Amino acid sequence: MTETEILFYKFLKFGAVGLSGMVVDFGITFLFKEKFQLNKYLSNSCGFFAAASSNFILNRLWTFQSADPAVAFQYIKFLSLSIVGVLLSNAIIFLMHGRWNWNFYFAKLISIGVVLFWNFFASYFITFSN
Repeated sequence: MTETEILFYKFLKFGAVGLSGMVVDFGITFLFKEKFQLNKYLSNSCGFFAAASSNFILNRLWTFQSADPAVAFQYIKFLSLSIVGVLLSNAIIFLMHGRWNWNFYFAKLISIGVVLFWNFFASYFITFSN
C-alpha cells in the first residue's frame, strides 16, 4: 500500500469516527442550547469538546492504532489542537448564523465539514505522528 493510500484509508476511518463524534456533538449542543438554555456558542463548545474526547479515544485505538505510552500528553496535544478547531467552528457559525442569519444547525454542519480537515491533518502530523 502506498503512503497516499494509507493516508486516504486513515482519512476514511477518521471520517467514520467523526460521524460518531457528530452525533455526540449535536446531542450535547442541542441539550445545552435547547434544554438548558445556555449560550449557543458555549453550547457549541461543550458539544465540540465532548465529541473531541470520544474522537480521541476512537482515533487513538482504531484510526492511528497508537501505542504511545504518553496517553495523557497525546490527549493534551489533541485537545490543544481541538481548541483551534472549536475557534474555527465558532467563527464559521458566527459568520453564517450571526451575520448571514442562516439556520444555526446548518451553519454548525458546515463548520464540522471544514474543521474535519484541520482536525485530520493536525492529528496525522502532530498528535499521532510516529
